[in-house]
Amino acid sequence: MTGISQVFPDDLRRWAFFLDVDGTLIDLADTPDGVIMPPKLPHQIADLSARLDGALALVSGRSIQSVDTLFRPYRFPVAGLHGNEMRHEMDGSVSRTPVDEHRLDNAKRSFEGIVAKWPGVILEDKGAALAIHYRQAPAAFAEIDVCVTQLFLKLGPHWTRQDGKMVVEIRPSGANKGSALAKFMRSPPFAKRLPLAIGDDLTDEAMFKVANTLSGQSILVGSPGHVSQARSRVESPAMVQAWLGQATHAGENRPGRDEK
Repeated sequence: MTGISQVFPDDLRRWAFFLDVDGTLIDLADTPDGVIMPPKLPHQIADLSARLDGALALVSGRSIQSVDTLFRPYRFPVAGLHGNEMRHEMDGSVSRTPVDEHRLDNAKRSFEGIVAKWPGVILEDKGAALAIHYRQAPAAFAEIDVCVTQLFLKLGPHWTRQDGKMVVEIRPSGANKGSALAKFMRSPPFAKRLPLAIGDDLTDEAMFKVANTLSGQSILVGSPGHVSQARSRVESPAMVQAWLGQATHAGENRPGRDEK
């Protein structure tokens, strides 16, 4: 795979950016609340959005509320919960995939039993989705895997399992990051541009697939641990941050090439 600077768009006016957050723009942490936001990053993203005439969206597994908190005081178009929440404009209304709260509550009680049994396992209640993190207790995965498999026998067809880096999530099945990117691309300011999707995990593969189909670019951050559809790869969020810093000050000039 080629380095990120080798697919840097020569003319930003032709492109729409779709950026994952955790593991892509910022380093992963043991807990979702433990991530560290580089002080300059929110402003850099806002600058880049302005240069793109607003054609920049954050596409995250976090809720939109959580994304807004991370990037405050700035607000951007966002797809949250892997595309199950969407806000097309910075201050626009939020659309959400309907959920069966009773079934989600039952799943939450099952996860709480695992959390009580395994120190270090963390349950993240996202409102319309549940994520169980086992980064601090990797031995718990086998039991989590069995629990989730059993839950899906009860949850029914309107839910899906989302595996990630030391996390398993159950979420509504009505959308994913790829469908979110496609929806953004159908309306201004994204329409008639080429999509550039950057992500780091399995959930971003749907976004990569759609970006590739639309003649855009896809960039994987880090080592995948799976076969990826991304056309390019960089090593870490630090490289993405450095590239974004260059992009916001490069005018129409292409930054120098980084090493693969």
